[in-house]
Amino acid sequence: MRAWGMTDVGLKRRENQDTYAFETTPDTVVAIVCDGMGGVTGGQVASALAVKTFMEQLHAQAHEDMSIEQVRSMLTRCISKANTAVHERAQADIEYYGMGTTLVAAVISPDLAVVCNVGDSRAYHINAKGIRRVTRDHSVVEEMVESGEITPEEARVHPNRNLITRALGPGRHITCDSFTVPMEEGDMLLLCSDGLIITAEDEEIYAIISAETDGGRSLERLLELSKSRGAPDNVTAILVRNEDEEVSVDG
Repeated sequence: MRAWGMTDVGLKRRENQDTYAFETTPDTVVAIVCDGMGGVTGGQVASALAVKTFMEQLHAQAHEDMSIEQVRSMLTRCISKANTAVHERAQADIEYYGMGTTLVAAVISPDLAVVCNVGDSRAYHINAKGIRRVTRDHSVVEEMVESGEITPEEARVHPNRNLITRALGPGRHITCDSFTVPMEEGDMLLLCSDGLIITAEDEEIYAIISAETDGGRSLERLLELSKSRGAPDNVTAILVRNEDEEVSVDG
C-alpha cells in the first residue's frame, strides 16, 4: 500500500483550517481529512483536535484480524470520541463556541476499504474503469440535487454550497455514514476536502490521477489546477494506491 498527502491554504484564505493524517503498514492504510469551521481560529482548532482524537482512539482500539463490522464499529466510536472532544472544547472556551469540522476517514486493506464521513469532505474510488464518489455530502445543495431542485453542475456554483447539515462539534452526538469499497490491485482511494471539489470536476480529477504513476505528483497537479481556478478555500487530499510496495510520502 502506498499513500501520499498534501494540504494548502489556497489563494483566498488567511489560515489553513484543514487537517489530515495517514499511517501505513505493509497491508493497511488509515487516513483522515477534516475541514474545520468556526471563526478566525476555531476551524483550525476543531479539525486538528478531531484528527488527533480520532488517531489516538484508533490506536487504542485497533487489533489484528478485525472483521468488517468490527472495523466499521471502531471507526464509528473513534468519530464519536472526536465529536465529543471538539464539542467539549467549544463549550469550555467562548472563543471557540460553535466551532466544528467535517470528517472523512478510511481504513484501507488490499481487498476492502471501510469509509466513514460527516459533512462534505469526500472519498472517491478510482481504478481503470473510472472514478466513483463513495460518500454522500451532508449539505444543503446535496439535498437539493437529490430532490431534483438543481443539477450537480448547478450545485458546484450554488451560493449555498458551503452550508453543511452535519458536522463534528456543534452537538453532543453525531451520526456518520459508512461505506465498504471492494479494492483490487492498482485501485486508489482519494480523500479530500471541498476546497478541491469546488475547483475540479470528478473527470478532471480522474484524468490527472490516472495519467501519473507518482501519486505525489498527482496531488501537486490537482493543487495546481485548483490554484489556476482561484483556490478560494483550503485544498487538502490524501491518495492511497493499492500496491505491494509500502512507501509513504507526506506532502
